[in-house]
Amino acid sequence: MAMTNHKQLSRILVAGCGKLGGEMALALADNDAQVFGLRRSPEKVPAGITGIGADLTKPETLEGQLPDDLDIVIYCLTPSSYDEQGYQDAYVTGLSNLLDAMGDRPLTRLFFVSSTSVYAQNDDGWVDESSTTEPSRFTGKHILQGERTALDSIHPATVVRFSGIYGPTRQRFLEEVLEGRMNPQPPAPYSNRIHEHDAVRAVTYMSELALAGKDLEDVYIVTDCEPVRLDEVVAWVQQQTPCKAPVEGARKGGRAGSKRCSNQRLLASGFEFRYPDFRAGYREMINSLS
Repeated sequence: MAMTNHKQLSRILVAGCGKLGGEMALALADNDAQVFGLRRSPEKVPAGITGIGADLTKPETLEGQLPDDLDIVIYCLTPSSYDEQGYQDAYVTGLSNLLDAMGDRPLTRLFFVSSTSVYAQNDDGWVDESSTTEPSRFTGKHILQGERTALDSIHPATVVRFSGIYGPTRQRFLEEVLEGRMNPQPPAPYSNRIHEHDAVRAVTYMSELALAGKDLEDVYIVTDCEPVRLDEVVAWVQQQTPCKAPVEGARKGGRAGSKRCSNQRLLASGFEFRYPDFRAGYREMINSLS
């Protein structure tokens, strides 16, 4: 779906143009959009993307920096520190400052990149976009506050809740299995994941729908098609490639409760996965090791 039908050149800002945001920016630029990438170090914005240097926690750095006539804003920040202040700054303060700097001209769509950590469910049950969000940790609480800030703004907004992102640039879990640092005991908690390429493709796809005037929901869970117990994933990897025996102190379980995240709303939008389950993604990653 090309973006050129919307107008001559759609104008998109990726606020938080780091690893994931940078890939989104490049994908959007490939689809005939003029893309701006905002980050503290604009020289690190990918080639072909117009860099904007600003610190979203310091509103004075935004003065005179934002492009006019933006169609889409994708807010994709990660905390600069993983304490409570870092999450408050990244998900709430930064977004509020950006919204203030943007003024009162409504966008076609504001996308807020969120996380399934807003769900605290731990009963192996299914969660979807209508499920209760009562996070117990400060991380999820601040992310949820950011969601509400986006949805309560003057802009039509969509929250994108990613499950655990993995892929060629996010190989920590695979490395831990290979090195024997994962030893979950069955039945281990359910885990949910999304390949980084599909994460980028999902946001690009939703942006295209918005620019084409299609209706979007307020919230989408972006996760692959197979929630799976952690021990099953580890056992499968061990069957595919040589792995070291579990070391002393190897991790026994997950860190995010035990729930199964549904992607039915995303599928109903017409999105098609390139990596519909963990096997498709990890098989490619394992093959690249050799």
